[in-house]
Order: sequence, then C-alpha cells, then structure tokens
Amino acid sequence: MFKTRLFILTTLLSFIGLFSFAQQFSIISGTVTTSDGKPAAYISVGLKGKGLGNVTNEKGVFEIQRIKPGAYILRVSAVGIQNIEKPVVISAGENKTVDFVINQNSNQLNEVNINQGVNKYIAKKSEFVSKMPLNNLENPQVYTTITKETMADQLVFSVDDAARNATGVQKMWEATSRGGDGGAYYASRGFIVQAKLRNGIAGNVTGRNDAANLENVEFIKGPSATLFGSTLTSYGGLINRITKKPFEGIGGAVSFSTGSYDFNRVSTDFNLPVDKDNHIYARLNTSYNYKGSFQENVYDKGFFIAPSLSYKVNDKLDFVFDAEISNGNSTLKPFVFFYFPVKDLGFDRADQSGIAYDKSFTGDAMKQKYNSSNFSGQANYKFNDNWSSHTSFSSNYSFSNGRGTYLFLVPNNYPPLGNPTAAPGADLISRADQSTDNSKIFTYEVQQNFNGAFNLGSIKNRMVLGLDYLRQNSDQLFYSIDTFDLTKKDGTGANYNNFTEANLAAFYAALPSVPKYPYNFKTNTYSAYVSDVINLTDRLIALAALRVDRFDNKGNSDRAGSAPKGAYKQTVFSPKFGLVFQPIKDQLSLFANYQNGFNNINGIDYKGDPFKAEQANQIEGGVKTNILNGKLTGSISYYYIKVKDIVRGYNQDASNPNARIQDGNKISKGIEAEIVANPAKGLNIIAGFAYNDNRMVNASPDVEGRRDAYSAAPYSANLWISYKFIDGSLKGFGLGAGGNYASDNKIVNSVSQGVFILPAYEVFNASVFYDHSRFRIGVKADNFTNQKYWTGYSTMNPQDLRTFTGSVTYKF
Repeated sequence: MFKTRLFILTTLLSFIGLFSFAQQFSIISGTVTTSDGKPAAYISVGLKGKGLGNVTNEKGVFEIQRIKPGAYILRVSAVGIQNIEKPVVISAGENKTVDFVINQNSNQLNEVNINQGVNKYIAKKSEFVSKMPLNNLENPQVYTTITKETMADQLVFSVDDAARNATGVQKMWEATSRGGDGGAYYASRGFIVQAKLRNGIAGNVTGRNDAANLENVEFIKGPSATLFGSTLTSYGGLINRITKKPFEGIGGAVSFSTGSYDFNRVSTDFNLPVDKDNHIYARLNTSYNYKGSFQENVYDKGFFIAPSLSYKVNDKLDFVFDAEISNGNSTLKPFVFFYFPVKDLGFDRADQSGIAYDKSFTGDAMKQKYNSSNFSGQANYKFNDNWSSHTSFSSNYSFSNGRGTYLFLVPNNYPPLGNPTAAPGADLISRADQSTDNSKIFTYEVQQNFNGAFNLGSIKNRMVLGLDYLRQNSDQLFYSIDTFDLTKKDGTGANYNNFTEANLAAFYAALPSVPKYPYNFKTNTYSAYVSDVINLTDRLIALAALRVDRFDNKGNSDRAGSAPKGAYKQTVFSPKFGLVFQPIKDQLSLFANYQNGFNNINGIDYKGDPFKAEQANQIEGGVKTNILNGKLTGSISYYYIKVKDIVRGYNQDASNPNARIQDGNKISKGIEAEIVANPAKGLNIIAGFAYNDNRMVNASPDVEGRRDAYSAAPYSANLWISYKFIDGSLKGFGLGAGGNYASDNKIVNSVSQGVFILPAYEVFNASVFYDHSRFRIGVKADNFTNQKYWTGYSTMNPQDLRTFTGSVTYKF
C-alpha cells in the first residue's frame, strides 16, 4: 500500500516539475563593484516590491532566478550606502545582465554594515514574540529561532528534530499521535512544553509536527500568558511554528529522502500566481513520510498537505489563508512506566535495568489511526503609516483511534508472583495498553490585534491592543488494562508474539467491564490585553503589558449524556514588564523582565473555599549581543521562577483525609547562554548551554525540597558547526557536525517511591551536502556513535540508534 501511494505521489510531483519547466523563466545576473573597481560583497540586489532577490558573493556577483516576463525595478541596497535602482524589462525566456557601481570605494565599504544575509542561522526580528515587529535587541524576553536554513543543513523533517538546536529545551516524550495530546513533549526551564501554536495562534497537532511547510520555529522562554494565554503555553514558555507564505513569482522544490529502518519521504513546495493581475498567489507544501525503527513493529506512516493563499486587494488590505491537514497511522514507541517503588527493583538507573533495548515487546504493530487539521485566515488592514489591524481565525481538529501500548517493571516481591518476601529485583515486565476510542478535540480561536506607533511628546510608543476568544470542545475517551501478561524483560527465551491486536481485542472482550476515562468538556476563554513598548531614549526601552482573562469551564461529562459536573469560572490578571538598555546601540543590550503565567484550577480546599488560579512569576536579567556586523549574536541570562498556590493533599480535616489545600510552591532558577555566529565566510555555528535548578517548597513530605521529576536533566548543551564553500571548485559543497548533551535526569524522585535516573548522554550528528541553484544533495548520520540512551517524562524511553539518511532536492 505504501509503495503504491508513494508511486502515485511521485508521479504527481513529476507532472508538477514538467509544468514548471513549461513556464518561461528568466534570470537576471550581474556584478556590483565599488567606485575603485573592487567587488562589493554581501550587497542585497532585488526586484523592488516583488520579494525576489539575492546577495552578492565575495566576487560581487549576483543572480536572481525564476523571473517571469514583465517590467521591474532592480534595486541595490545595504546598510550605510545609498540605494541604487535601474529599470529592467524581461521578455519570455530572456536572461539579462545588469551591472552596478556604488558610490564608495572598497575601504569605505568595509566600514559599514553590509553583512546582510550572511549569518543564515539567525532571525533578526520576530513579529510574534511581542505581537509586534521587534528586533531581538529591543525585546526584553529570551527566545530561540530555528531557521529553515538550519533545518535544511541538518536534513530536519520535524519540529522534534529542530528542537535539538534550542538552548535549554529537551525532548521528553515522542509524539503519541493521541487526539488532544499528540504532539511531542519537551521540557524548558523545569516545565513541560508542547508545540501548540502556529503563527501565534492555536495550531495543535495529533502526531509529529512535520517541517514541510515551516519557515522558522520559535522557542519562546518563560511564562508568557500575558500575550498568549494559559491554555496553549506553560511556565517554561511556548513553541510557535511559523509557516511558509506564498510569494510573488513561480517556483518550488521536490525532494526525496530515504534512510535507515525503511525511512522514505517525498515532499513538495510549489508556488504560483492564481490571477493574471498578480494579486493572488498560492503555495502548496506536501509530504508523505514512512519511518520505521530499530525496534520491531514500531513505525509512523502519514501524509501531510499544507495549502496557502495570499490575496492583496490593494495597498491597504490583504488576506492570507492557509491549512495543515495530516493523517496516518502509527505505533506508540515503548514507554516504560514505574508503578511500583523503584527501591524494590534492585537497580536505580536505566543502564542497569536489563531491559532489552531493541524490543517493542509486541507480536505485531499495535497501531492507531490519527488525523488533524488546522485552518486559519488573517486579514491585515493598514489605516495609515502608524496604525494597522490584524484579524486572525484558527480552527483545529485532532483525532485518534487505536492502541497505545505501554510497559511497566514488576518487582520480584509483587504478590501475584507468589513470593512477597523475595529480595529486591525485577526480572519481569508487564505489558499493558491505553487505547483511544474515536477521541477528538476541536479548538477555535479568534484574535483581533490593533498595532500602532505614536509619540507622547518626544517619547516613541509602539503598542498592541488585543482581543482574544478561545474555545475548546473535547470528546476524548481513553480505556485501558494494567496487565495483559507478565513476561521476561531481557528478551532471553521469551516469546512476545502473543501480544497482538487480535489477542488484545479478545482480552478486552472477555473483561466484565473496561475502565474508561472520558474527557468530555467545553471551555471558553475571553481575553483582552494591551502591551506598550516605550522608547524613553534611543537607548532605553521599557515594556509594560497586562492581560485580563475570563475562563469558563462548562464541566466534564461522558458519552452517555450525563449532566456535566465541575463547571466553574475564573478571572485572572496577568502582567508583564521589561526594560532594555543598549550601551552600544544596535549591538549590545542589557535587559530585565518580569513575566507571568497562570493555570486555572477547579475544586475546593478542606475549608470548602474554591481554589484560585495557580500563578507563576519570573524575574530574569541578562545580556544580548549583535556585533561584528551581525556575525556574532547571542544572549546569556539568569532567571528565577516561583510557582505559587499549587494544590496538594493535606490531612487537615479528619473527617475528609483526601481534602486538599492550595499552598504549595515550586522554585525554578537557572542560566541559559546561546551563541549564533558566522566568524568566517561559509562558517556558521550554533552553541548553547543551560542549567536549571528547581525544587518543591511547602510540598508534601514525600517530595519536599526535591527536584521535580518532570523537569528533565539539570545540565544540557547543544552545538552545531557548518561550513559551506562559497567560491572555487568546491563552491556549494558543505558539511556540518554537532550534538547534544544532557546530564543525569531523575525521573522518579520521592521518599515513598525512591530515585530512578536516566543516565547522562552525548549524542553526535553530522551531515554533508552540495547546494546548487537547481538542486541540493545531502546525507546525514544521527547518533553516529550508536549510543544507547533514554529520555523520559516520569518514564524510561529508549531512543534511536545510529541512522543514515540521504536526500535529493530539485529546485525550480
């Protein structure tokens, strides 16, 4: 079936490629030189108002491809020089050569900032982090942007893979493909984060986050509820996927990738005009992906399609519509849980567990079907040069149905084994299941932002006024068994073939009742926010923001139609403040911020009083740089986050020993340092280091003063170094290498359960590529030292062994 679908898709892509060849493209090339005849390197040359352009190389040569017939203005621009424009008329199939001379000599040119586009791994500004276009040095918040250039050099096909470049972010769980919580789980600053936003608004997925239509991925750090709310964010931050948009012109690419464990992938990116007046452009990104595993009966197979459309009505009004549709089926990678005290297991580290690393412990693929869709639209209206309106809508659907196999270690003294006095140890593993029954969740968001710039006296203000409505409608149902059987954990002499879909279905059918867990609820969140960035001087910037959030939970019910229970409402205020001072303007910033996050809590305490929303407050300070004409950017910061009003068990009322009290705290603090550098032409570096220290305060005696078991490793680091030859006979050839480090991670950490550790690991990756104007060839090796290592979210999850991947891309 896979081969048939792959053949159909490949054939379709071939027709797209033939269609593109039928178009009569043109090329404009030429040179830019200084007044003394020397080449002008790294100068921008583009078609004015058309979004097509390039940068001159070391010899001052430029080339702009995929130009359709018409009349254009060719513009040369760079920081510190006067723009030069020349008219040019292109006929069908005609190539033109146009040369420029700038009015500066080579020595003068070296003294100005002409390094545009060289440090390809950085994004100089973001329109989403503060919901307004701010340069990184103006922004008091810390964030990491993974660019499409980084993903291309590393042959990255998903957000999961891109995340390894984000400082302080560690993957905890693979994507589960379950409706509602299907995306991968990460840890940031001691808290769990998922990629739930897309272009700044709701955009959850069921399975893996495909990168076929990604322009950038933003990892925004710290509590961010003031501008983004609480439903889609966490105290550790948020992950925002920025998608590719239609552009003026015709072009695209077709890629085929293949590799270890039957990995096969076909993807396309195709852009074209829809109307002859060039007001409407469309873009289509697609992929078909099959990925096996070093473990038997583990795979993920799915199709992804992402169309987008832009319509420019006039100079004031434009619309953008886009969608993401994915479907497929997959198996859950083995998760080993700890349902018994780890002190009874006889070991306290994953590398001592003796579990067969390469086993899934199943007889066939315990699969589930999944699909998700995101539909969104945005209307942008420009009132004048200072004020604009941005109206956004997002609709998300997430679905899954099928099996979710999981495992847990069983102590030798477990009573059913018949030897309750046995010495500590665990020779057996229980095979269990948690299935989803046509689980689905709908999310809708409508957001209105007004952006403006104005002066109060001599003080410049940049402001966003926002209204937001978010609705979630959940109809999720989980059902499970704790034990299908007990079997040997090490694979020796064991037959795992009896754990099959048919036998599991028969097991469920024989039960007198099956435990079911419905999540059938409706919630509405109504919010308003305002944020003002104030230029007190040209070097001193202040930020002040406030959100008011009204949460309305209609209660939880079941599919039998029972009356909802647990309905409640809460109103929360969320402030944010920031301060930036630039000792060296546009090169060095000292920043500080206060950020807030919250979590709506239902229920009453032991006195009968309703709980209030849990709050997290962060104080952070640090330094950001953008020096050497953009060749070196980076940041270093220290943060301190305090979560208050955590609900915990408290035996305050003798008549109700399960009554709870809301007085717990969590302290999370740490350091993050990141560098993105271009120290020499063709050489690009990403490096990061993070340390997080957290502990529970005023908690139950079982965890008081201990590190949260869901926080990931306290120390982590990431590195990637890439070199691409810019000139000479090896022009276009490049190679890269790097890796990730994480220290010991305590995934169980309490008095009653004991301590269990995932050992520290170092994983190394490398790639080689050749990038031509018409095609790109790449090869990568992930985990090339073939290290066995584990990640986990209170679980032990074996990770991929060494894999090789090759990719060929044709660009048109």
